[in-house]
Amino acid sequence: MNLKRRQFLFLSSLSTIGALGFLGCVARQSSKKADIAASTPAIASSAAKNDLLLRFVSVSDTGTGDKSQYSVAQAMNLYHSKNPYDLVILAGDNIYNNGEMEKIGEVFERPYAPLLKQGVKFQACLGNHDIRTKNGDQQVKYPAFNMNGRHYTFRRDKVQFFALDTNNNADWKNQLVWLEQELSRSDAPWKVVFGHHPVYASGVYGSNPTFIKIFSPLFAKYGVQLYINGHEHHYERTRSINGTTYLISGAGAGTRPVRRSAWTEYSAAKLSFAAYEVYTDRIEVSAIGTDNRLFDQGVVQLKAA
Repeated sequence: MNLKRRQFLFLSSLSTIGALGFLGCVARQSSKKADIAASTPAIASSAAKNDLLLRFVSVSDTGTGDKSQYSVAQAMNLYHSKNPYDLVILAGDNIYNNGEMEKIGEVFERPYAPLLKQGVKFQACLGNHDIRTKNGDQQVKYPAFNMNGRHYTFRRDKVQFFALDTNNNADWKNQLVWLEQELSRSDAPWKVVFGHHPVYASGVYGSNPTFIKIFSPLFAKYGVQLYINGHEHHYERTRSINGTTYLISGAGAGTRPVRRSAWTEYSAAKLSFAAYEVYTDRIEVSAIGTDNRLFDQGVVQLKAA
């Protein structure tokens, strides 16, 4: 499907976004996966890994300023002390409830002060709550969010990241052209896209059929291995779908129920963040709760089998 056709289908169906329900079947997690939290000890320092290219974490739907946000932030700080990283993907809804910049101290600067003081860089995108005040323009200009526009790209070593504005009122026509151009010209072996809204999800809002039609073939064509998002207040990791793993780390300050779909590798309604270790041939993903224990581990392959 060519880009113009995809744009037409996408723009004509934007009104359906947000009106989606549950998808997938309800099933128990496998006993092996369910036992991870109980069997994995508290976070310890990583052994020396000479082939590690990059370590980063992701978190979303954080901006409440309440004790739940602080508990996740504290877990992120402890993980940093044992396994240093200097990059956080902040996938939207950075300021509740309405994106008011006067709250930035209580919902960002204070909770993450230990990380910010150690030079950890946050790369943000806009969520639906963020655009309620001045369409999120103040957040785009806020230096500590490091947003080079409403959609932008940056590179770390062999990983190129692409940040999207996935809101209904985004400039979708130009953004899709930009995304395809940037993906097509990228020579990075690892391509990671992030935005606020899910493509595949088993939570309150469920999967987005419009995004599936637009993004899945685009990601497959240009070799995007990982898409990270929030919006759903849970953790969920899919199996590889046409070469792309979809990961929700939206439980940065609160949780909502999550089910399980046929393509779900693991899901949990746990306050948490996700950590990623990038190697030449794989990304190792870890989900970490506020008890500082791993409750899911998975691998994203450079090239799906």
